[in-house]
Amino acid sequence: MRPGVWRISEHSRVSTAELFFDVVFVFAFIQVTTLMTADKGGLGVVHGLLVLALLWWLWSLFAWLSNRVRGNFGLARLTLLATTPVLFVLAAVTLDAFRGVPGGVAAPVGFVGCYATVRLLYLGLRWYATPSLRGHEIVSLTVPALAAIGLLLSAALLPLGGLGSTTTLAGQIALWVLAISIDYGAGMALPVRRQIFSARHWTERHNLIIILALGEVLVSIGVTGSYLHATASFLIASALAAVIACSLEWIYFDLSALVGEHALRTADPLHRVRLARDAYTYLHLPMIAGIILLSLGLKHTPGLIESANSYNRGDPLDRTGRYAMYGGVALFLLAHAAFHGRLGHGILIVIWPRLAAAALLLALLPVTAWLPALQALACLAGVCLVTAVTEFLISRRHRWRLRQTLFEEAEGEPTARGNSDSGGGAVP
Repeated sequence: MRPGVWRISEHSRVSTAELFFDVVFVFAFIQVTTLMTADKGGLGVVHGLLVLALLWWLWSLFAWLSNRVRGNFGLARLTLLATTPVLFVLAAVTLDAFRGVPGGVAAPVGFVGCYATVRLLYLGLRWYATPSLRGHEIVSLTVPALAAIGLLLSAALLPLGGLGSTTTLAGQIALWVLAISIDYGAGMALPVRRQIFSARHWTERHNLIIILALGEVLVSIGVTGSYLHATASFLIASALAAVIACSLEWIYFDLSALVGEHALRTADPLHRVRLARDAYTYLHLPMIAGIILLSLGLKHTPGLIESANSYNRGDPLDRTGRYAMYGGVALFLLAHAAFHGRLGHGILIVIWPRLAAAALLLALLPVTAWLPALQALACLAGVCLVTAVTEFLISRRHRWRLRQTLFEEAEGEPTARGNSDSGGGAVP
């Protein structure tokens, strides 16, 4: 490798520079949730999910890159530190990503400018750290980035076109969808060489981003509660929200985190890349989206946003709160079942409780229109808790074998699998 970059090894761990880089995404996730609440109806949710998909792709690009070069060494560390404030500004202007002041485009253009800067910083480090890149590979990396930047800039400038507000909003959404589709489609189709040099580092990095997303749920509750009195209803609602977040954390980390690391460790180099792309880069996005939707739903829970008198009248959750909370958790469980299925280890052991819980939550959606908000929240917490306990009980032997295997591998000689630069993948 060129001077100033250091290749990662199979037993490398996530560096402090990467952790500092990832902390920005806690703020970014909070901003996405706030954007979802900015517009009544579905428009804010659509805008929030589009921004989330864009942010996730940026994070994933650097996750792939930091699995090639050490994030706490030389040029890679400088690039991460230089990218972090740009990402922070990008997150700060997220609320105006689609429209700034009436008739103004400064904020949307600023958002696109920050996005373009992050992409260019990534491309610069990627080119420098991989001197073996060929011409067609450089084109495969560059063209999707430039196309996405151009489409997003067109969406930012669309209000200047003199179109009606409805046409402008529809056009912006269409341009954003096209830009995101180009990136994700290119990641699936284009033959750009990639390697997973460390299964441990790769899985640990994604484990941490899940923790940060779940932490956003708790942070949003705490921030909201700082403006409220500590009524009994608020305390109960806060505790139930924490139970939901803890249950989702248990469902992800008790077994599946072990399965993911073991699957990547035992796969051949090419299959390892495909598993990393499908199970982590692509299937973790709906998991994060489900957590963000859960946070949105909690912000519509009366006990967490206003006085406890609402519960005395038995007010139910509004439509957005019901569908965001129950639908978000169901999306997380379905995506997690798909994640486990893609890894192909112990499918029947844990997938059926997740699928059953997701089906139950979707079936309960009509019922929640009549339940008081606190009861609906308690019902959701109960389903999540029972699912976590069920998975724990039925997967004990499988979990013990995985832990024993991973412990023996960690104590043994570093494997050479995945450390070469040969092989290929279909990710940028």
